Amino acid sequence: MVFSLYSCSPAVAVPSPVHTPLFICPGFYLDNKMSENNEFDGLVGEIEGKIQKDESEIYTERTLEEAYNPKNVGELKEPSAVGRIRGPCGDTVQIHLRVEGDTISDTKFMTDGCGPSIACGSVVTELVKAKTVEEAEKITPEDILAVLGDLPEDNLHCPVLAINTLKAALEDYRNTRSFRNQSISE
Repeated sequence: MVFSLYSCSPAVAVPSPVHTPLFICPGFYLDNKMSENNEFDGLVGEIEGKIQKDESEIYTERTLEEAYNPKNVGELKEPSAVGRIRGPCGDTVQIHLRVEGDTISDTKFMTDGCGPSIACGSVVTELVKAKTVEEAEKITPEDILAVLGDLPEDNLHCPVLAINTLKAALEDYRNTRSFRNQSISE
């Protein structure tokens, strides 16, 4: 299977760092057996190796793991809250929260962003699980970076985008809860 942190991910579509999509998508040739040409397969394998080598020189192992195998991808049915933010780079992150009592019992995210945006979305959803709403409000971009082990300067907006999206979801939860409480008391 061939894809890079900059191209198509099996979980979400990922444009390149300059937001020009690469068309080396997972399974296009290998998984669907559209190519039986050993020479072509060898070339694809060589490209894949070079991409992985380049990425490992730029990103930490944990960032690559979270980007290629993100946790909590998707949408929740009947979420308690939803936040959706488009960052200055053009990436959009959406976070769904399920809150029971005052504790976040489940969370999912989606993004159309780059690999680091995927990694940050994955990490933030793991950080908020089983936290109270108040505890979740205290999570910072630095908390995400502490898990990932740092990001290149060009990607430092990604944890900020993930946290801003979390804050939007928490605000949606407060507004929704306030509306429900107001409706019940009337």
